[in-house]
Amino acid sequence: MGLDMYAYATKHKPAREVDFDTPRDIEEAWEVVKASDYKADSPEFFYWRKHPNLHGWMHRLYEEKGGQSEHGFNGDNLVLTLADLVRLEADVLTNSLPSTSGFFFGESTREDFEDDLEFIKLAREKIAEGKTVYYTSSW
Repeated sequence: MGLDMYAYATKHKPAREVDFDTPRDIEEAWEVVKASDYKADSPEFFYWRKHPNLHGWMHRLYEEKGGQSEHGFNGDNLVLTLADLVRLEADVLTNSLPSTSGFFFGESTREDFEDDLEFIKLAREKIAEGKTVYYTSSW
């Protein structure tokens, strides 16, 4: 158990940036993963394990966008725009992600810094390809 965090890129364009159902292509990809036949073209393009400060940043953004989780921001979907990525990059570079804790969340580490910058780079590329990037988590 613990905090698992995912970034997806999909052609699906939800009507809202928060509180939308998981796109069908993501659900289909999860069925493939469960069958242990993971495909390289999966919509999942980034994964973090127990990086609570980033999760706290995403939770804050989710609420700013009007999200109202019934599950404590667990399994909720959040679209990330280019403007969001600019804000995230600034906060990562200035070590300004909010200190966040939770049951089974673990601790963010200095090693997460490089991963966050790599994620931002990849997310920008996905958006440039015309895809929607979104974040979700499970804990």
